[in-house]
Amino acid sequence: MSHTAQIIIVMFLWAICFPLIVMGLPHAPHLTFAAMRAFLAGIALLIPAMIMRRRQPRDLKTWAMLGAIGLGATTLGFFGMFHASEFVTPGIATVIANTQPLMAAVLAAIVLKEYLDGRGKAGLLLAFTGIILIALPSLLSDTDGSYALGIFYILLGALGITVSNVLIRRMAGRIDALSAMGWQLVIGSFFLAVIALFTEDMSAVTWNAPFIISLVGLALPGTALAYWLWYRVLGEVELNRANSFSFLVPIFGLAMGVVFYQENIGVLTAAGIGLTVLGIILVNRPKNNTAEILPVGGK
Repeated sequence: MSHTAQIIIVMFLWAICFPLIVMGLPHAPHLTFAAMRAFLAGIALLIPAMIMRRRQPRDLKTWAMLGAIGLGATTLGFFGMFHASEFVTPGIATVIANTQPLMAAVLAAIVLKEYLDGRGKAGLLLAFTGIILIALPSLLSDTDGSYALGIFYILLGALGITVSNVLIRRMAGRIDALSAMGWQLVIGSFFLAVIALFTEDMSAVTWNAPFIISLVGLALPGTALAYWLWYRVLGEVELNRANSFSFLVPIFGLAMGVVFYQENIGVLTAAGIGLTVLGIILVNRPKNNTAEILPVGGK
């Protein structure tokens, strides 16, 4: 399977997480729900890794890296996104969350020495502009400006994901994908559980069909499979190129809204989708004009 296809699958899997979170949140405290999702996903990756005797982390440096990834991607990422849903409309959340590829581009240049050329930078900005247009109807209909806390939560989650993506890019290839992503999810779930223990009633979970479907859907395809594929991709593709596809997540979300909830796509939204897709193409268009995303170091 091509790198492009794998990345698009990851973005689709992440897109289905939002409706699943909405389905499950009424039946469990936020962080308890997030911790359960992360732990189940981590175990789902570690069990096959151990059965197949995949290489496990041994040295302190690797464990420290996995701990930092777990704290960023899982603890801060889930903490920010789950809490933000209480304070911020989906339109604002979409725009703020999608500053992550822009932040990642800066950090990738500093840490990984992965630089975008002028066309790549223009592509990122074009894609982000498209996201603003997609979210604009929700932004214009919002009359309550008391979203500072929600924006803080989203930025916190986006920052955690940004840092973890850079660390995953550095670690990819050094340790098996199942083991690496399994352990970071388990470690991240531990920190979430500790916070939940002191801030929530962790026993207040309603084990009904909607919650179980939501939890399993989030943990297995939405998290375990998505992170496994993402780790594999970042072992061969530059972070900036792969990360630009994250702008597809709200587009997939819109498509699901049209299909399942009969939502309408207006002119601004359609224009935003066009700009976003064009921006992704600009970032990922290789200099030799081939259709495949070039692996790192590819000619």
